[in-house]
Amino acid sequence: MLSRLIEFSLTQRLLVLVATLLLIGAGVAAWNGLPIDAFPDVSTTQVKLIIKAPGMTPEEVESRITVPIEQEMLGIPHQRILRSTSKYALADVTLDFDDGTDIYWARQQVGERLAGVMGNLPAGASGGLAPITTPLGEMFMFTIEGPISLEDKRTLLDWTIRPALRTVTGVADVNSLGGKVRSFEIAPDPAALAARGLTLATLQTALEANNRNDGAGRLSDGEETLLVRAEGAIRNLDDVRAIVLKSDGGNVVRVGDVAAVRIGALTRYGAVTHSGAGEAVEGLVLGLRGANAGKVVAAVKQRLAELAPQLPPGVTVVPFYDRSELVGRAVHTVSKALIEAIVLVVVLLLAFLGNLRAALVVALMLPLAALATFIAMRTVGLSANLMSLGGLAIAIGMLVDAAVVVVENIETQLAEGGAAARQPLLHLVFRATREVASPVASGILIIVIVFLPLLTLEGLEGKMFGPVALTIVFALSASLILSLTVVPVLASFLLKRGDAHEPWLVRKMQAGYAPLLAFALARSKLMVALASLSLVAAGGAYLVLGKAFMPTMDEGDIIMQLEKLPSISLAQTIATDLSVQQAVMKKVPEVKAIIARSGSDELGLDPMGLNQTDTFLVLKPRDEWRKPDKDWLTDQLRAVMADFPGIALTFTQPIDMRVSEMLTGVRGDLAIKLYGPDLDTLNRLATQIESVVKAVPGAEDTITIRNEGVQYLKIQVDRLAAGRFGLNVEDVQNALRSLLEGRIAGTVIESTRRVPLLIRGPADLQKDPDAFTALRITAPDGHSLPLASVAKIERIDGPVKVDRENAQRYSVIQSNVRDRDLVGFVEEARAAVAAKVPLPAGYRIAWGGQFENQQRAAARLGVVVPIALGLIFVLLFSTFGSVRQALLVLAMVPFAMVGGVFALAISGEYLSVPASVGFIALLGIAVLNGVVMVSYFNQLHARGMPIGEVVVEGAKRRLRPVLMTANIAALGLVPLLFATGPGSEVQRPLAIVVIGGLFSATTLTLLLLPLLYRRFGIAPVAPAAPKAIAP
Repeated sequence: MLSRLIEFSLTQRLLVLVATLLLIGAGVAAWNGLPIDAFPDVSTTQVKLIIKAPGMTPEEVESRITVPIEQEMLGIPHQRILRSTSKYALADVTLDFDDGTDIYWARQQVGERLAGVMGNLPAGASGGLAPITTPLGEMFMFTIEGPISLEDKRTLLDWTIRPALRTVTGVADVNSLGGKVRSFEIAPDPAALAARGLTLATLQTALEANNRNDGAGRLSDGEETLLVRAEGAIRNLDDVRAIVLKSDGGNVVRVGDVAAVRIGALTRYGAVTHSGAGEAVEGLVLGLRGANAGKVVAAVKQRLAELAPQLPPGVTVVPFYDRSELVGRAVHTVSKALIEAIVLVVVLLLAFLGNLRAALVVALMLPLAALATFIAMRTVGLSANLMSLGGLAIAIGMLVDAAVVVVENIETQLAEGGAAARQPLLHLVFRATREVASPVASGILIIVIVFLPLLTLEGLEGKMFGPVALTIVFALSASLILSLTVVPVLASFLLKRGDAHEPWLVRKMQAGYAPLLAFALARSKLMVALASLSLVAAGGAYLVLGKAFMPTMDEGDIIMQLEKLPSISLAQTIATDLSVQQAVMKKVPEVKAIIARSGSDELGLDPMGLNQTDTFLVLKPRDEWRKPDKDWLTDQLRAVMADFPGIALTFTQPIDMRVSEMLTGVRGDLAIKLYGPDLDTLNRLATQIESVVKAVPGAEDTITIRNEGVQYLKIQVDRLAAGRFGLNVEDVQNALRSLLEGRIAGTVIESTRRVPLLIRGPADLQKDPDAFTALRITAPDGHSLPLASVAKIERIDGPVKVDRENAQRYSVIQSNVRDRDLVGFVEEARAAVAAKVPLPAGYRIAWGGQFENQQRAAARLGVVVPIALGLIFVLLFSTFGSVRQALLVLAMVPFAMVGGVFALAISGEYLSVPASVGFIALLGIAVLNGVVMVSYFNQLHARGMPIGEVVVEGAKRRLRPVLMTANIAALGLVPLLFATGPGSEVQRPLAIVVIGGLFSATTLTLLLLPLLYRRFGIAPVAPAAPKAIAP
């Protein structure tokens, strides 16, 4: 089949050249159409439910909203995890589905179940499915700056900017944060209501019944028809004041007589502060799942530019986070490494081949294989990101392997004299290509098989390294096809007959190699002893190597997360945040601006408490820093925060934070989840575990989200006392909620805006617990009575929130790990917790976060890599037809690992998933070199050459291809070794392993393999039995 493909290419040379031009055109078009992002989409199929229940406490939200929803959701097929958070006035339920589950199917299932349970939820509960976005969906963030009030800024964002941006393709929603949501506020005076025998329920009913326009039908007027429209909708504050509540003998009581009517704001659950200067209004653009980040951000910017003339004078939209900048930096990192690698490979080709035309033919494989890869990526829907382009950068050195072998053999054939010189050039090219087609194909196939285990990885590591494996498989497959079609055609045009000449570099290497090989063959026992010793030393180094999941990627931005006392008020949170910002801006000049977000957002996608703040630091360019080191900068920020006692502090990055949250529901390297039924016991145990983990060396930013200490004013309604006055429990609860949280009594329509009509008690009542305790409520018969006469009032402590996972309550201790490997840290922390914190019956601990991912990845690779080795053995056996020789080549694999292990140990890197990928790549190259060497030994042996000469002659002849393969693969990765942009942290361990491993693999292939082949390569032939002589 391969020879037919080569024959077709050489007989149809023009067709092959036209097809190559078409490939170039299609490849360029595919590259331009590829979605570009910083990272692969690592999000799981996730559906979020947000239910708002104004005024409800966390335990009420849990028992009346969360638990009924959970019970309904638990049986949905393909569901992996069901997590929920019950907070003040908010239930947040997250369902994670198995990878590959269709998001629309999952949403439909959840929507159907939710519809079934919605009728059983409390009357004030509202909400439903959150937008179809992912944790990586936060693509663009901006503030509204200008000389207008917070209320006007929020109105501008909600009713002008948000609707305009939601029409942009790829935008799922725009989240509004900060400012004040405008409302028509009716503040009843409880004493005035009581004096007139009116209740809050009467007020609400009157407002709802007097706020509507309606049609009455048609009326005939001669030949015309009149449409009858009855108008009664509220248009302004005076309309509200004029609504009649009670008419008694001609005397009327209007809303204005018993309540203050004004423009107010809805209850605030959060705020945004800006650079220590004051409050701000923030917009957050959420991208649809699978949207192209670069295109979405560009379209959003364009729409904002179109909106700019419509904004009030002096008002501007100021972006502070732009995902496309990170995308640009990330793609630049990889593109730069790719271009540098191509230049290095071309220089090396020239040095080894010593023929510009031959080097050109081989070098052309790089752009052609890359363009073919882009077409394949576009076909399977792979985006161009750090990992997929990184796969291409890793493959650069291997892409030319096949072409090098083909071109070298063609050159050798063209240089031969005698009968070969009289044959047509095309015939020589065909013969030379056909000779090496089979070993080249099996060599490439081996490397492809080696990378297939990466496609079986699950979870985050699978989504990160799946694209790496796919691009390498695509690129190598393309290079094989091109080497057997385009390379012979180009060689037939560009290469000429003539004497073969060895380049200077190869001559020098041959001169140095010959004595080394002679020494190795003469002292075989010493060589085997040295190789075994290196293997034992590498084994020792491996045991002390630190193990981690994945290096942290530097996104260039910092988020400083603050946690204050749980009972803090919104006003105090704002004041504290502003003080922190002023101190940071003053003492850390690297920070250009700060935007901090406290409490919950409008959509409820990030349900933080009032005591939690995400402080987004906008940093100056690195070259303006006093010391361009992020760890140093976080230490500077910690020093500033030391002046603010009582505030817990952690550092993270925008994408890193959301990915951790998505995978484990927790932000941090390590998440210790403590499951159990009782909140007080969970809090006590969590505090003990936190103090134990803090004491373990390497622990940083270890905190437990405080889940106690919120002050509750508990009002225990006395049913008997309330019943005497004709009141029931619901009447009392509704009256209290209307006076404090407020109740929506309708909507006022102002042109296209919908303004809520809110009944809420006087402002002084909301700030004075004593006045609230002395409150009087009105009974159905019109009599007023003090609240204390129908209820017992006391202050107690209560929870901040209730977290649940798979219908079990749990608490979380989170920690980051610094200057230490993650696995070693967890082992030590586990032992310390087990020894010092005994768990009561019914309580258990689960260790999660990045650690959980690392364990899963290690377990999966432990199963899949041996299977890959088995497949390689089968392929080697089918190539050589000998178990001995297949095992001989596989014996090179451990020696390849030696250099990789030592390189990791010397560089101080940990054994992480990228390093494991490096070892897998190394495995392929080591086996490939062994195949090249052994197959040539076999050819020489088949010609009848003695075994002693076979290994010497064969090793010398194969020195050039072996060294070329190794050096080109290693030099192709050198740019990744010295890259500094975002994502370079992930690719560096991989490059270190491959470069270090290639050094040991090549040395041992050139010196140890000839020696082992001489001893074990050929099965000893049993002497023939003497024939019996006939009598």
